[in-house]
Amino acid sequence: MWWQLLQFIRVLGLHGGLLAGGRSGYSLLLAGSELTWPRASGTNLSAPTAARKELIVVACCFFAMISAQQPPLPNKIQRVMDCPAEEEQTCEEQYSSENCTCSSNHASSTAESGSDSPVTLKILQSWAPRVSHYFDKEHYTYVGHQIVIQESIEHFGAVVWPGALALSQYLESNQEQFNLKDKKVLEIGAGTGLVSIVACILGAYVTATDLPEVLENLSYNISKNTQNMNMHKPEVRKLVWGEGLNEDFPLSTYHYDFILASDVVYHHAALEALLATMVYFCKPGTVLLWANKFRFTADYEFLEKLGNIFNTMVLAEFPESDVKLLKVTVREN
Repeated sequence: MWWQLLQFIRVLGLHGGLLAGGRSGYSLLLAGSELTWPRASGTNLSAPTAARKELIVVACCFFAMISAQQPPLPNKIQRVMDCPAEEEQTCEEQYSSENCTCSSNHASSTAESGSDSPVTLKILQSWAPRVSHYFDKEHYTYVGHQIVIQESIEHFGAVVWPGALALSQYLESNQEQFNLKDKKVLEIGAGTGLVSIVACILGAYVTATDLPEVLENLSYNISKNTQNMNMHKPEVRKLVWGEGLNEDFPLSTYHYDFILASDVVYHHAALEALLATMVYFCKPGTVLLWANKFRFTADYEFLEKLGNIFNTMVLAEFPESDVKLLKVTVREN
């Protein structure tokens, strides 16, 4: 039941809607419009079970509406994978699947040297379904490592969104082009920490940042997935976009080779602060890799503003997920 709810919330994200719980109620962003509902009286915010049950009620109420607007979803998600066979096959995700995994190194391709055209890719199955007593445990496989991610429905940042999958896959498949080994990497809006974990496995010195309310789950995921590996110890820090940057990250001390960001642009009021944060950290020699699902007009407006300040190049597109992956660098004078 919990797993199905989490998948339903992901569907809202994939089809242009976002659902989240707040202190005063719940919000659903659908087709660019925001609808809100008050919490039931007596709901204890510190009791996640009660909040989740209430969120299920809200989700169920709108399931019929989503179904009316979108084609019926298949019971089993299908993705094209490069499984050991004579020809490319389509493998169905099943709860009992244990050995059907794939590597994006085989199924994705990179652009020819010198080409400015973005690569068209598909987000491949790195998600390995498992039977679990916990609704919020998801299993992924990147760079030959199984990564277990704990998700939460309490915050947008505590769910793995398509941009994180696209960026993780691209980093895994393009290690020669973007070699993270022994590089200093900052992830902004790290969320569940999936991208930071992949960067750690690839040998980077990683600092994963997000809002204070997300840090507990973020720290848990990064610690659990890196504690027994021979890699640079990652750091988890608070970063509120546009606030206290000089105090918390003085440029005299902090310089990053790579800035990573995935699905940080959506329907929220902090886009100007996000842009200011990118400008602050992106210095000569820094490469910003940003993957985002483009849902709203504001997403494209942000992209235009970014292009007015930096050199931007679309490295890859994932049409089925509406995700674009961009390389952003400082303009040379």
